[in-house]
Amino acid sequence: MELIVPIIIMLIMVTAEALILQFVKKQTVNWTDIIFNLNSGHLVLWLFRGLELICYQYVFSHFSFDLFINIPDYFLWIFAILAWDLGFYWEHRLIHKIPFLWAVHIVHHQGEHFNLSLAVRNSWYSSLTSIPFFAILAIIGVPTPVFFAVSLFHYSIQFFNHNALTPKLGILEYIFVTPQHHRVHHLKNEYYSNHNFSGSFIFWDKLFASFAPHPKDEINHYGSSGVISLNPFWANNLPFMKLLNIKFRPIENRSYCISNLALVTGGLLLFALTICYIYDYGYGYHDVNLDQYLLFIVLVLGTIALGGVSEGRNWGIYCWLCVSWFLPLYFILHQHWGACYWLICMWLIAMHSIFILIMWFKNK
Repeated sequence: MELIVPIIIMLIMVTAEALILQFVKKQTVNWTDIIFNLNSGHLVLWLFRGLELICYQYVFSHFSFDLFINIPDYFLWIFAILAWDLGFYWEHRLIHKIPFLWAVHIVHHQGEHFNLSLAVRNSWYSSLTSIPFFAILAIIGVPTPVFFAVSLFHYSIQFFNHNALTPKLGILEYIFVTPQHHRVHHLKNEYYSNHNFSGSFIFWDKLFASFAPHPKDEINHYGSSGVISLNPFWANNLPFMKLLNIKFRPIENRSYCISNLALVTGGLLLFALTICYIYDYGYGYHDVNLDQYLLFIVLVLGTIALGGVSEGRNWGIYCWLCVSWFLPLYFILHQHWGACYWLICMWLIAMHSIFILIMWFKNK
């Protein structure tokens, strides 16, 4: 339960902010972009986040110097909070300089709308690039539970720093990374996007001469090089193809257009199924069975199918229909899963696919 509560809170906050922006602030909200951000590989990200923790625990168990055995707990926590953020700063800074690492990170910077959903928009492989930087903490002797808690603390701050509603925060601007600071990092202007690398504490940027205040005359245009695809598979792998000079020709013409309401509903239902998966399996590396493998694969295919629907591809409709009906037919009717949360989510997403199919026929 402790794993899914933060995810549910995040989902509620992303949706609430988007509704406030549209109906209170009267701003245009790109719901297709928000759904892509939410479903840009959440389950694959979760898989590799688990691998990151496993690698950390392995290093801690076999190579740690255990420097904190006789040190007061409060010193350990203070050290871990500061050291984690310093490691993140240098990881983030190097990611912007090294082409291979940038191919991982660019998915995050391609988002053209600065809001909370952008914080969720990350590469499938982002946790893997973190392993070398944070393994140093394991070698020093920071226990895995402390590392996990500190990570959650910093990721919460980073999530908050992508919101579109918070104004300047007064004296806190001198200590913490705030939304005002982080907006600079997401500006389309490359000078500014190569500044403000800090995750939680802004003094790292000031210490290492990479701080830039928000320009007064700069229009808030966000994004690095445009969104190439709303399909999470291509969005996560095209940067590597470009790096290796592998040609890809995106399809530009849409076959149909699905309403924002249908798209948002599908995205939220898919995310609800992902939460159910995490509730049952956690990081899912122990006692893995065939059902878990199958469920994982089908949910990942669901994110790809929803990307195809977002782009107006006919195959997206077929794949969404197959995924949506395979789930209840196999897991509920064949495997006799009876948990209430699976029954509700799986049958709702099956009904949603029929609704999408009807809309598709009307568009043809």
